[in-house]
Amino acid sequence: MLSIGNQLKAVRALAGVEQLVLTEASDVSIGTIRNMEACGPDVLKSSLKTISMVQRALEAAGIEFTNGGEPGVKPRRRNPA
Repeated sequence: MLSIGNQLKAVRALAGVEQLVLTEASDVSIGTIRNMEACGPDVLKSSLKTISMVQRALEAAGIEFTNGGEPGVKPRRRNPA
């Protein structure tokens, strides 16, 4: 689960998704995305619904969240053609 601001910023970079694109894909305002990233190493203060909307948009962009007690992400494996 998406949980801290630095994780969101890193995930966006990993996915190659700009804030504006994430805004459009998640239906979350750019101000909210900026505020979420501004949390840095702290836990996100946004609602669970907002965090879930952003996470789903990032998953659609090819990111897999790999929490096992700590925030983690990786690119989703693509199936060979």
